[in-house]
Amino acid sequence: MNQKNLKHINGFRRISLITVIAVYFLILVGGIVRSTGSGMGCPDWPKCFGSWIPPTSVNQLPNNYQEIYLEKRITKNDRFVENLEKIGFSNKAEEIRNDKSILIEEEFNPVKTWIEYVNRLIGVLIGFFIILTVYKSFPLWKEDKVIPSLSIVSLILVLFQGWIGSIVVSTNLLEWMITLHMMLALLLVCLLIYIHFRAHHLGKSILFRTEEANKLYLILLIGFVLMTIQIVLGTQVREEIDQVAFAFGNLMRGSWIESLGLPFLIHRSYSLLLLVIHLVFIYKIYKYSVRRSGIFKLSQLLLLVIFVEILTGVGMAYFGIPAFLQPIHLLFGSLIIGLQFLLLLNLNDQRKLKIEN
Repeated sequence: MNQKNLKHINGFRRISLITVIAVYFLILVGGIVRSTGSGMGCPDWPKCFGSWIPPTSVNQLPNNYQEIYLEKRITKNDRFVENLEKIGFSNKAEEIRNDKSILIEEEFNPVKTWIEYVNRLIGVLIGFFIILTVYKSFPLWKEDKVIPSLSIVSLILVLFQGWIGSIVVSTNLLEWMITLHMMLALLLVCLLIYIHFRAHHLGKSILFRTEEANKLYLILLIGFVLMTIQIVLGTQVREEIDQVAFAFGNLMRGSWIESLGLPFLIHRSYSLLLLVIHLVFIYKIYKYSVRRSGIFKLSQLLLLVIFVEILTGVGMAYFGIPAFLQPIHLLFGSLIIGLQFLLLLNLNDQRKLKIEN
């Protein structure tokens, strides 16, 4: 590999890694938006109260601003419902059409408005990082055509995610739309990790790092699937918390947990199953892997992140769901998915190495 190609590869590795980190930062900010109830801080999209720079006082808005933006959201939702019906999702379309909660328009709150606006600005920044990733991937076409191809896919996914974000706003934070928005964010993270992984391994041979790669891969794959389900359960719990918080007028946080139903109980107990599976995985890694290898270190980091995730969950359950823990809990749950996926990629290489030998 000549010096010019190596320079292109190293440049792409840097920007792809920065993009992954930036997406995780956006997930953290998104958690802050949810925990502060700022999701509807801007009632329109992509502008905020019809402006690229949002207002700081209600005096800057017309007296009937709630009616104005409610009408705009209803118009957008009607188009969305029509599109859902065209592609065969008639039941979901009817559900949105009959959901009266969508018609609730929040009063202007400058703090919530600017929290949501900053979230959108960071989202735009992520878009620029993705565009730069695509641009930096083109010189790698001769080395690996998959890298620029998937980089373009990641840009399309970001654009689609932005559109879904606009629907989340227009439907007044419709529950299943929030879950879809979160799952697409995790899909984007995994895609970007895979792109960086391929670039990181360009021109490098696969070295032996662990025995029993097939067994380790299977155990972790089960953990990955279960963790994905756990995140979906977590979004349902989050939605239930929002409903309880609204019922209590955002007061008496210590009583919220008692008012949660079955999804919370399943989510809480499910975490123990995940811990057991990953402890088994870590034991097997310790038994069969080369010390100080990337797989060994990543496994240790994964276990640490899981423990922190469980501790933040316990903290929310026993200390009245403090707002500052909610985005941390979301971030570490997302980090688990990313670490699991990266480990699966490394273990898959080890499986291929065993087949070749």
